[in-house]
Amino acid sequence: MSVKHSLPGDIERTSLAIIARELAARGIEIPPEHQAVVHRVIHATADFDYAASLRFTPGAAALGAASLAAGGTIVTDTNMALAGVSKPALARLGGAAFCYMADPAVAAAARAAGTTRAVAAMGHAAAAHPGAVFAVGNAPTALFALCDAMERGDFRPALVIGVPVGFVNVVESKERLMEVCQRIGVPAIAAMGRKGGSSVAAAICNALLYTAAGQLDPAARGW
Repeated sequence: MSVKHSLPGDIERTSLAIIARELAARGIEIPPEHQAVVHRVIHATADFDYAASLRFTPGAAALGAASLAAGGTIVTDTNMALAGVSKPALARLGGAAFCYMADPAVAAAARAAGTTRAVAAMGHAAAAHPGAVFAVGNAPTALFALCDAMERGDFRPALVIGVPVGFVNVVESKERLMEVCQRIGVPAIAAMGRKGGSSVAAAICNALLYTAAGQLDPAARGW
């Protein structure tokens, strides 16, 4: 067996071309403003279900990219998602990314309040970075906490990415996110249903970062 593609940029470019062809063969048309996000999530997961399950409030992808283009901040709910966010793209845009799940003060706050560390981490992050892009790929409790804080008017994020994975409160957390964000006018992207995860959260962040940095083609990243 011969290996046809071995360089990272060639592999990525070829993979995205395959994704576009397979979507077309399935008769699926992704709106241009959503293509970068949908294609990169499928690229990260090899799961075409995301073409149907990813939902966007009006202008969400463009608004998220604009925030990052202006040097905005990303907050994730897991260190795994944080690790997957492109640091070179962030640096190019003058941005930063944070995850507070391992912060000792957050752990102490969670114990004191009798809540999850994810809830405490989101509370801390909302106070520290009220205009950030929040990317939740694991904890539905984090999404519920963000929704409660937004409804109270405690903060207004640039975008909320809601893609937790699992079986308990996952579907409900995404439905609540989309309802709240549509009602109060906060941009949101969610993977409806049970699927998601830290890799999906990172893929969405990277799609927005690459859009903002003009790096959707890997050649623009030096690949």
